[in-house]
Amino acid sequence: MKGTRRSGKSQIVTIAIFVLAVGLLLFSSIGGARAALNYFSDVYESRAQTQDIGVTLIENGIEVSNRDYKYNREMERADGTWDENAGTLLAGMLKEGEELKLGYQYAEELKVKNSGTIPQYVRVSIYKYWVDQEGEKLQELSPDLIELNLNLDDWLLDESAATKERTVLYYSKELAIDSESQPFADGLTISTVVANRVAQNVEIEGSHQNLTTVYEYDGVRFIVDVKVDAIQNHNIEDAAWSEWGRRVTVNNGTLSLQ
Repeated sequence: MKGTRRSGKSQIVTIAIFVLAVGLLLFSSIGGARAALNYFSDVYESRAQTQDIGVTLIENGIEVSNRDYKYNREMERADGTWDENAGTLLAGMLKEGEELKLGYQYAEELKVKNSGTIPQYVRVSIYKYWVDQEGEKLQELSPDLIELNLNLDDWLLDESAATKERTVLYYSKELAIDSESQPFADGLTISTVVANRVAQNVEIEGSHQNLTTVYEYDGVRFIVDVKVDAIQNHNIEDAAWSEWGRRVTVNNGTLSLQ
């Protein structure tokens, strides 16, 4: 079956959702991903103003979402209004008419660009989970089967913030104006284990025993929710604690988690 798409909005910024209808006998649909940019400014207004910070999420070389203050060139400062754009994350994962393949790693390079007007430090929060056809989260289904291949060369994994569905990463380097981070992910795979997760119901009618097999992932969708936020590079240790609730240290521009 061909992939179809739909879109929606979060309370903070525009998000994009797509749904895939897959031609597998085991379940009727798998799919869904969304990208969101979450914005945080520095509390030290004397050192950096809110409008100095901006972030952009890049997928496979394409800017899919951003949130920045609009810059007034005549006034030489931000004019107090937002420049917000959001595209569809994973929209190009399948070609037209292509079916989703379990166990196959699809290219999914994700990184962050500093689209603000000062250097900054960034954090990425990734959420993976399954939902039913009404969009209700299915707590009993494993997020581990949604395999986003992470690249931790320059990213720090915050194990203290990790849950079954959430992964939190901090970029260890200061991100200069207009520069891009190293990718924090480069591939997405839906595990073949999905096809083997079944439950069996036994019904006894007189002398007859009826055995029914139910596929646990039949008709469900997966969600990958990526959120990016940034803080300015002044008083970073205090700013990180105030805005992120995380103790960090910075030596020669390199951020470490305490």
